[in-house]
Amino acid sequence: MAHQGPRYSRSAPGRCQRRAAQETSMETKAPLRKATVCRSKEIHRGRVFTLLQETVSLPNGVTAQLELIRHPGAAAVVPLLDDSTVIMIKQYRHAVGTAIWEIPAGTLCPDEEPLECAKRECAEETGYEPGALQKLAEIVPVPGYSDERIHMFLARDLRKAPRSLDEDEIIAVRPLALASALGMIRRGEIQDAKTIIGLMLAKASLMGAP
Repeated sequence: MAHQGPRYSRSAPGRCQRRAAQETSMETKAPLRKATVCRSKEIHRGRVFTLLQETVSLPNGVTAQLELIRHPGAAAVVPLLDDSTVIMIKQYRHAVGTAIWEIPAGTLCPDEEPLECAKRECAEETGYEPGALQKLAEIVPVPGYSDERIHMFLARDLRKAPRSLDEDEIIAVRPLALASALGMIRRGEIQDAKTIIGLMLAKASLMGAP
């Protein structure tokens, strides 16, 4: 069966015409009000996130049925051994069917601060505990269907610590030259979005970008 997008409750012009009309509306009617949730139904509650089906009245007057993932948030960290060397991990990801290059990251535990999560995940996944953490940014990786926010950190003053992997985590740890990692992005060898953003933010921070 072909994938079906959100269902809309009223007929409308073609997609391009509808998008143009919405963009014009957003330009002339700022600030945009929030959508109104008319109905919310829990479809699945997993150990990490919850899948909801919601009927919402959108700011342009359209009523749509959407599938949404509610996520507790996460922290990701770029661990630097020195200003030119980054600790990377290569982790098996069943969803994409292969092992991929990533920076350490993990889901926030209940009531856990992002900084503490970043420190914990770095030690657990790489065997290095940060002595200093700098907040780089906060990103929303998939706003089309999830409220997940990832807090991005730069880690320095690394010291050896015990690794503590979950039983379903298959992770190899590799130090790489930061310049090499950035080259891997350009060659398509690093494709994970948070990792690409983290490495580029780290490079900008090292260069003194505000």
